[in-house]
Amino acid sequence: MHRDHPEVFPERYAHSSAEVRPDGRRRALRIGLGGPVGSGKTATVAALCRTLRDRLAIGVVTNDIYTREDAEFLLRSAVLPPERIVGVETGACPHTAIRDDISANLEAVEDLEDAVGPLDLVLVESGGDNLTATFSKGLVDAQIFVIDVAGGDDIPRKGGPGVTTADLLVVNKTDLAPHVGADLDRMARDAAAQRGALPVVFTSVTRGDGIAPVAAWIGERLTAWTA
Repeated sequence: MHRDHPEVFPERYAHSSAEVRPDGRRRALRIGLGGPVGSGKTATVAALCRTLRDRLAIGVVTNDIYTREDAEFLLRSAVLPPERIVGVETGACPHTAIRDDISANLEAVEDLEDAVGPLDLVLVESGGDNLTATFSKGLVDAQIFVIDVAGGDDIPRKGGPGVTTADLLVVNKTDLAPHVGADLDRMARDAAAQRGALPVVFTSVTRGDGIAPVAAWIGERLTAWTA
């Protein structure tokens, strides 16, 4: 179709959800994690829970199309008490449940806080999706987008709303770069060109202290949220 104007990707939209719960307590900070299949979203969630669970009250909501596989993985890994992990079956493309019709996820988040709250942090993990996946502001307060070097070092250059507008871009599995021929310097330049001043983390979340920069970023967000 002919376009007589440049295509502009929309910002994440919808009304921001209320910051105070009906009982007067401040609700948890909600962080969304999106990214393509296999990029390491669930591994990032698991590593964050292990790192932060001793000092924060955390809940997790995962999304899968027809299963609760990611939630079951987190349960088997015992990263949190089982009552703090909830799985949502979207029944459709993952981005619809985090951006277009957020009702199932929003209900899961609110029910989780009602059941085990008060919580400091709720992590909402999207099902594996493409570079257009973004979260509604009515569901989360900030978004992390996870890509991995094995997916191709041209991903940052290709852009898309997930890469360009996420509050934090995580380039995961950097330890694989020599094995897949990925140019990390090129990825860093392309990410900076696409994102401007928005932060980018290059790491391997399952290696050593690889989750530390992501956890530190969440800590800064939480400090601002509770101030």
